[in-house]
Amino acid sequence: MKLGPKVAAAALVLSASFALTGCGGAANSGSAAGAATALTLGTVQDVRSWDPAQAHVGHVLQPYQAVYDTLILREPDGKLSPMLATDWKYNADNTKLTLDLRTDVTFSDGAKFDAEAAKANVDHFKKANGPQMAQLASVKDVTVVDADTIDFNLSTPDPALEYFLSQAAGLMGSPKALGSEGIKTEPVGSGPYVMDKAASVKDSQTVFTARKDYWNKDLQKYQKLTFKVLTDLTARTNALVSGQVDATILDPKNGRQAEGAKMKLAANEVDWQGLLLLDRDGVKNPALANVKVRQAINYAFDRKTILDQVMLGQGTPTSQPFGKASGAWSEELENYYSYDPAKAKQLLKEASFENGVTLEIPAVPGFETQISVITQQLADVGITLKVGAALTNTYTADIAAQKFTTIYFSLFQGQPTVATDQIVSTKALYNPFKNTTPELEAKIAAVRSGGADAGKLAQEVNKYVVEQAWFAPLFRINQMYYHNSKVNVTPQIQQAVPSVYNYSPAK
Repeated sequence: MKLGPKVAAAALVLSASFALTGCGGAANSGSAAGAATALTLGTVQDVRSWDPAQAHVGHVLQPYQAVYDTLILREPDGKLSPMLATDWKYNADNTKLTLDLRTDVTFSDGAKFDAEAAKANVDHFKKANGPQMAQLASVKDVTVVDADTIDFNLSTPDPALEYFLSQAAGLMGSPKALGSEGIKTEPVGSGPYVMDKAASVKDSQTVFTARKDYWNKDLQKYQKLTFKVLTDLTARTNALVSGQVDATILDPKNGRQAEGAKMKLAANEVDWQGLLLLDRDGVKNPALANVKVRQAINYAFDRKTILDQVMLGQGTPTSQPFGKASGAWSEELENYYSYDPAKAKQLLKEASFENGVTLEIPAVPGFETQISVITQQLADVGITLKVGAALTNTYTADIAAQKFTTIYFSLFQGQPTVATDQIVSTKALYNPFKNTTPELEAKIAAVRSGGADAGKLAQEVNKYVVEQAWFAPLFRINQMYYHNSKVNVTPQIQQAVPSVYNYSPAK
């Protein structure tokens, strides 16, 4: 069954993402595309499990893209293009999304990609309890129409579904390997690379080689692709400057060292940083149930000074969790909470917490300076911030299990429904206590059915969570992604690091 061309042969984006190239950098000639043979990317953490249903987003999505194709490709500017799905469309009431699939793709174990394989992946994703399982929360089931066509049957219209099929939910693994113990340590996908397990070392580096029978040679820009795990920021900086890696993400301070070594900057304002006040019903911390306490927390911060001192001004102070590219951003919310310690103290008094409030947060590697500064500014208004053990690779499971009532974090500002399903709705990973109200639910429902007006309608969701102080954003930050002259890098909209396709050898 063919649906007809949805998009004219949109060229798939070339490049490799956030990748590091092993010691010696990306050299020589003779790759799958006839250019440099190797690319090494510095990454901040290792993959916990290679089961595609356990994939995450942001930094951690990149390695999965090396070995797993997605149903839909998201280009650097956010446009959605064909990948394993050649065409897709909704029915009249947006409760069914039909995908037409490629017929010339195999997995690295020889299994054929077809409608049954796609269905097996979706079914597995929905059952596997992965960190991004909410991406398919609106999907009741998937049915096979014929060998190259599937239907996603939805319980409610979900404008974000196409986007999610370019992310974790769209990653396709071999149906022979799904759910096995082996796929946890060695991926089996249809993507441009295969893992070199002998050369890979857990929590140190993962090495991939170009797959000989890959269906789209244009995406294979290198014969060898290495992700080098460098949790420490200084170590990443030194690795880039010394040529051990070709590209990595830094911060403004370390970026100066990279610029001094003639590294190139691909800047991209993506994430917001600040406090997520997760326990808004006061299940574990009763003080957080009081909106005046949450508002007091917001008034305690001198956002511009923190940005200037910690991030050297690389970003924009803000009080809202939705970004400009989302459509939900509002000028009136940008400075909704000004720096006003006196008002913060007054609100605490009105909330009957004039004797103080205590917040407990986990330590977050890389954010030590930010946490130190906000600890002092909160103390100035009578709020004690206790910093506990550091986040680990199980942080998504810990968040979902309501281990934290508050957390300092950095989150991307995606499209309205995507961001809503990440941080606001009861399906959201970053709403683990399932906080909601009938008023908020009505606003979210309006966004889901809003079509072209979804962005404008989402401004009401944004306004609600800002006024109710669900979060305490500090600023949107410029992602400081640096690379050497051997590689071209295209930033990815609304991502801190580029997709793996966004790298190519410099000419």
